[in-house]
Amino acid sequence: MDSVLRAAAIYVFLLVIFRFAGKRTLSEMTTFDFILLLVIGESTQQALLGDDFSIINAAVIITTLVAIDIGTSLLKRRSQRVEKWLDGTPLIVLENGQPLMDRLNKERIDEGDILQAARSSQGLERLDQIKYAVLEKSGGISIVPK
Repeated sequence: MDSVLRAAAIYVFLLVIFRFAGKRTLSEMTTFDFILLLVIGESTQQALLGDDFSIINAAVIITTLVAIDIGTSLLKRRSQRVEKWLDGTPLIVLENGQPLMDRLNKERIDEGDILQAARSSQGLERLDQIKYAVLEKSGGISIVPK
């Protein structure tokens, strides 16, 4: 039972931490982000397993995490409020070539991120060529050209 409680606690903790970290944290990882994720993974493994490194304990933990994930997805299907809190909502960060600075600052992205998305997805070179830039739930930036 201890393993199940540990797994549930770690799952909820990581869910909350990554939710507060923002959409961009996991969408386009830098080398630093990747290293941080590896360290978090190692720390999580130690917290989950404790002193019990048996196959049975690992199976119980994996089963618990998958069950929590399935339960979370079912809960999101039933409640839009829960889905919105867990996954967020798309957010317009640029409108008619004008960056919405309060939203950009809140989400920790800059005009360079928007221009990079515009170049890679639409071949656009300037902000004034963009009608909308949308920060998606996944953390990617979608571009709607003028």
